[in-house]
Amino acid sequence: MPDKPRRIDLTPEDIKTLLERVKPVVSEGDYEAIKAMADTIEALSQVRDQKATSIKRLLNLLFGQKSEKKKKVFKKPEDDDDDLEGGKKPPKKRKGHGRNGASAYTGAEKVVINHESLKHGDPCPECINGKVYRCKIPKTVVRIVGSPPLQGTVYEMERLRCNLCGDIFTATPPEDMGTKKYDETAAVTIALLKYANGLPFYRLEQFQASLGVPAPASTQWELAQVLGLQVKPPYMEMLKQAAQGRLFHIDDTKGKILSLIKEGETENGRKGIFTTGILSKIGDRTVVLYFTGRNHAGENLKELFENRIHGLSPPLLMCDALSRNISENLQVVLSNCLTHGRRNFVDVVSSFPEECQFVIETLAGVYHNDQISKDEKMTPEERLAFHQTESKPLMDALYLWLNKQLDEKLVEPNSGLGKAISYMLNHWKPLTRFLTVPGAPLDNNVCERALKKAIIHRKNSLFYKTENGALIGDIFMSLIQTCSMVKENPFDYLLALHRNPSQVAENPENWLPWNFRHAIPSPN
Repeated sequence: MPDKPRRIDLTPEDIKTLLERVKPVVSEGDYEAIKAMADTIEALSQVRDQKATSIKRLLNLLFGQKSEKKKKVFKKPEDDDDDLEGGKKPPKKRKGHGRNGASAYTGAEKVVINHESLKHGDPCPECINGKVYRCKIPKTVVRIVGSPPLQGTVYEMERLRCNLCGDIFTATPPEDMGTKKYDETAAVTIALLKYANGLPFYRLEQFQASLGVPAPASTQWELAQVLGLQVKPPYMEMLKQAAQGRLFHIDDTKGKILSLIKEGETENGRKGIFTTGILSKIGDRTVVLYFTGRNHAGENLKELFENRIHGLSPPLLMCDALSRNISENLQVVLSNCLTHGRRNFVDVVSSFPEECQFVIETLAGVYHNDQISKDEKMTPEERLAFHQTESKPLMDALYLWLNKQLDEKLVEPNSGLGKAISYMLNHWKPLTRFLTVPGAPLDNNVCERALKKAIIHRKNSLFYKTENGALIGDIFMSLIQTCSMVKENPFDYLLALHRNPSQVAENPENWLPWNFRHAIPSPN
């Protein structure tokens, strides 16, 4: 059997030097053939590296670690080897999730149980001479019960008929029975299951049928649509207020609307359908907005800015470096996502471990500094000064290193590492905006997390049938996720809107997620 070919790693400079040495001793035709082979090998090597990076990225998406934390990125197989006496490492104690204390159950009903025989100030039954006093912290027991999403009650009201005149006398229904078949809580529950948790109508229909309380998918949609129109005024008011933000995070993902898919491409040749996520920071408040349709993130932001008061200073805009995130004539201070730049190095860490480790370690120091600024609750100005002192030297060193790799031809520009370096250098100014502008974030992670809600909905429900259905979905998801951001209960919020439609329509600004509790009418 022939010997296995030995692999030799040569840089482009090594190949160039070798060709120059060979040229004088071979004919011109042979030299051109050898050069062509060298060029082919170099091109194939680049393609191999690119494919390896792509395959790794796909494998990680399917089976690998979701985390891009430094410890997991640089984990080596030998890290798992047994290296202690006896050949085994002591098993690591797995951290449990712990138990939720009673204070975590903010939405639970609270029942106060007084002592059956003693009250505050009574003599102690044990020592007789002492007195008992109420402890500041009571003993708490949490009891969790389960119930179907939708429950039904069949009221059978007795009917009596006179055998002489034929008059029928029906029992009076209880006061709490209501006049509608579907209570307001049913519509709110359906909306939360669908738009907050991605449960399709047909799955809830199947589940309810198995429980003996039918809920047809068509009826669910009718209930959601009615509720969606009732909550639209606060949503529109939220759009106006969001437009005045000082900082915006934007991103988009694929979406599906069957009616638009059937229409085909538009006049400008666009076929794609997208769901955009926009987060607006207004003071210490965050508003989350979703838009599903033909527009990209930058176009949706431009439309949102039509509600922006003239004369306000240009806001900060955090997004990745795709051109579709910036619309024409959009006056913003652009800041790009540092995590995206870092991820390019994570993808090629197996091929260039030393180089990637330097970059990732440097950025880890920057993120550590940013966490300190959060822990110490620094103002934007204090945070900026802190980053200029602690993080700027790190980023300056990284900038010099990145340029050195390309200037001194230490890396092939078309390789995975070369492209990662070029991306960082091409977008260096917006990537380092946190060093020059107060309040500029490091990354767009908060928007990506919010957009995952839309992705979960898409993966489970697959599509919207019409643009109206997409609008209803965008309204619910915007209100629900904004509730999460301002630490409000979305069930309480939607239920309050549903039970007070006239007041909501008249004064929608009073019924936003952060102030609706003040608008709820007091019970008589």
